Amino acid sequence: MTSAPIQPATLPSDRIPSIQRRTLAVLSATQIVGGVGVAVGLALSSVVVDELSGSTVISGFAGTATVAGAALLALPTARASGSGGRRAGLSLAYLAALAGCAISVAAISLGSWPLLLVGLVLVGGGSAGSLAARYSATDLSPKGRSARHLSLVVWASTIGSVAGPNLAEPADEIGMRLGMAEKAGPFAFAALAFALALVIILGLLRPDPLKLARGLLDDTQDKPAPGRNRTIRTAWEALRTTPMARTALIMIAISHTAMVSVMSMTPVKLHHDGSNLDVIGLVISLHIAGMYVLSPVVGWLADRAGKLPVLVLGMALLLCAATLAGTAGHRVWQVTAALVLLGLGWSCGLVSGSALVTESVPLSRRPAVQGLSDLLMNVCGATGTIVAGAIVGVLGYGMLGLVVGVMVALAGFWLVTVWRRTPAVSSAG
Repeated sequence: MTSAPIQPATLPSDRIPSIQRRTLAVLSATQIVGGVGVAVGLALSSVVVDELSGSTVISGFAGTATVAGAALLALPTARASGSGGRRAGLSLAYLAALAGCAISVAAISLGSWPLLLVGLVLVGGGSAGSLAARYSATDLSPKGRSARHLSLVVWASTIGSVAGPNLAEPADEIGMRLGMAEKAGPFAFAALAFALALVIILGLLRPDPLKLARGLLDDTQDKPAPGRNRTIRTAWEALRTTPMARTALIMIAISHTAMVSVMSMTPVKLHHDGSNLDVIGLVISLHIAGMYVLSPVVGWLADRAGKLPVLVLGMALLLCAATLAGTAGHRVWQVTAALVLLGLGWSCGLVSGSALVTESVPLSRRPAVQGLSDLLMNVCGATGTIVAGAIVGVLGYGMLGLVVGVMVALAGFWLVTVWRRTPAVSSAG
């Protein structure tokens, strides 16, 4: 049963907090079930491609395909959100992920790694939906609370994302009992998770937060221009006049590139070192816990201490992670510690950077800028996985840690100079 449409002109202001709480609850539920699907793909895709292709270099394209899919779907998701509201954008992303899982199951059954890569591109829609959901949490946020509200939705991913890799083994066993090929079962299970996420969004994300936020603006305030739907052009126009948003986009992209590059090749390294799926699943689960568990603390800190200081903290954590990973050798505990710090650094970059992007641009241009942000971070991430696969295949996992460490150190140095030149009130957002 759907709720009656809310008329913004007559909506009492004291109803907004309760609507925002409902919105956060719905988005959180979606993140939990959608996180299962995303995490299963993260844990197994590179291993499956490695087995089907027999090449470590080609296995790096598994992470590339998923990240590239998230990038390709970022702008369509943003465009759908801009014209039809958040419900339309999120539904598009999760529907693509559902289709991608179905193709992946077929590809594994046929033993075709090229077809599997095609499926993984669409599976990237799950990541696109997860990323877009965090922005959906800020549409009705009061001033000074955007990072906290955003971080709550990011945190909700913890349950599904941590559980996902550990469900891969039983899902594989159930799938084989049902006649599926080995390692096809987890992708079928991910398809069910994305289907449930789609149902939750379509049925429960009412009223649409972005539509309501726009409706609450009076006629003299910032609203979308009629008939204007050029997402990239709109985003670049906004970024030209908001240097802080540009800084945030760069830091989000670097944080994501560092995280995806190291994370995507870690299962392959562990697999080659003799670790089984249970160990790989545990390491990835702890990594994902690092990404999400402390995100509310990160959000609170970003709102209180400022977005730029938290971004600097994120760069420092990523540098520590790259150093640990690069010097781990065959020590699984050290790889695990590196992956946890990698997740924490990513959380600081994503939560603080995303909140800074949201607060720096007007409401009418937010979906476009947010979509461009997700596009850039995923393009950079996809590029990072390609390079990471080549580095690990030719020079080893240790060299990957060194390259990522240098990149993060340079970015952190530049960010500190920006922070020092920025007034404290602006830095705090």
